Parts: sequence; C-alpha cells; structure tokens
Amino acid sequence: MEGQFWTPFSASLLAACVTTAGIYVIRHFEPWGRRNTTYFACFAAGVLISVSFLHIIPTAFAMSPQAPIYLLAGYLLMHVLNRFLTAYVCDRPETADYAIGLVPMLGIGFHSFIDGVIYSITFTVSFFTGVLAAIGMVLHEFPEGIVTYLLMIRGGFSKRSALILAFLAAALTTPLGTLVSYPVVSQIQKPVLSALLSLSAGALVYVGATHLLPRAEREPRRFSLIALGTGIFVAVGIIASKGEW
Repeated sequence: MEGQFWTPFSASLLAACVTTAGIYVIRHFEPWGRRNTTYFACFAAGVLISVSFLHIIPTAFAMSPQAPIYLLAGYLLMHVLNRFLTAYVCDRPETADYAIGLVPMLGIGFHSFIDGVIYSITFTVSFFTGVLAAIGMVLHEFPEGIVTYLLMIRGGFSKRSALILAFLAAALTTPLGTLVSYPVVSQIQKPVLSALLSLSAGALVYVGATHLLPRAEREPRRFSLIALGTGIFVAVGIIASKGEW
C-alpha cells in the first residue's frame, strides 16, 4: 500500500516541479516564455486529448456501462465551474482588475487539485494508465505555470504576490489532491473507479480541447499545428508500443 502510494504521489510532485519551472521561467525569462507558450499549450493538448480518447476512455468504458454518463459529467463539471467563477467571483467594478488574475487562479487551482486526484485514479487502474495520464498532464503543467503567473501580473498583483499565488494555485494543489484522494481511491470498487476515471477523462478532454487549444487559436503561431501533431504522435507512439492496438 505504501509503495503503491509513492508512485502517483511522485508523479504529482513531478507535475508540481514542472509547474514551478514554468513560473520560474516566465519570472526570469519573460520574453522567451511569452514567445513559446502557444507551442507548449498545443503539444500538451495533443497528448492529453489523444491519451484520453485512445486509452483512458476505452479503459473506463470497459469497466462499466455507465461510464459514458460520467465522461460527459466530468466535461460539463469543468465547464460549469469555469462559467460560475467568471460570472460570480470578483464581478464588481472595484475588483474587476483583480478578477483578471483571481478567477483563472481559482479555476486553475481547482483543476490542479483534480490533477492530483487523477493521478490517484489512473495509477490505481494500472501503472500504464497512470503513466499515460501523467505524461499528458505533466506536459501541460509548464505552460499552466506560465499562464497563471502572467494572469496574476495582468490582474495588478506585484511580482512577489503573483509568484506566491501562482505557486500555491497551480503547483502545490496537485500533490495535495493526491494526498487527499489516494486513501479513498485505492479502496473503492471497480464500478465506482470506472466512474471516477470517466470523470477525470472528461476533465482532461476539457483541459485539452477547451482550455489549451482555444488559447492557441487566439494567438496563432506558424508551427502551432506541428506542435499539436507532435503531441498526438507522441501519445499514439506510446500507446502503440505497449500493444494497445
């Protein structure tokens, strides 16, 4: 039990470190970070979407006939949360500037916490499933750290406050999610595990298709499609090498 716990927890710590690296880079090498954020986002989106559709979702569907319902619920849950934060948090004129940073920070913090839960779920299903999910999620952590820090700066926070808040929201919440969820996830039955895996897959699809790709489309770059295709190619290569097809 203890040895099994350290696998997803180590993955969540790695994700936190990658997010922190993104925050560090944009803090100290801001011009470079701004130039390449779109490429990081496209590559991560390609991996996340491919891993979700080609491995995680089929795995969940094979475990329970109710899995498609939870897949849709996971996607919609992330969408509703995003809409709620945008509409009701920091919506007054005197807090409008802070809302630019705080609203995404809250959303990213929740999403990062869910990432930690996803590590617990996927590694409980199988080591391979956990590795596939971890690859996609770790790859999108770097641009997430960059974006979180930049939004805090745009919201009027000082560089020190933006650094601390971005770390707390985007990095620290991931291992916290694993710590909180693993004792429960590792003891649940197969149908419930399928539901949670489907919910997490819906969240991953939302992050890739609704959170990362639209950002890349708003900031078109010459090689963004190549970055997306590379992410898809990497995910497909990993799955094929394991004899999934």
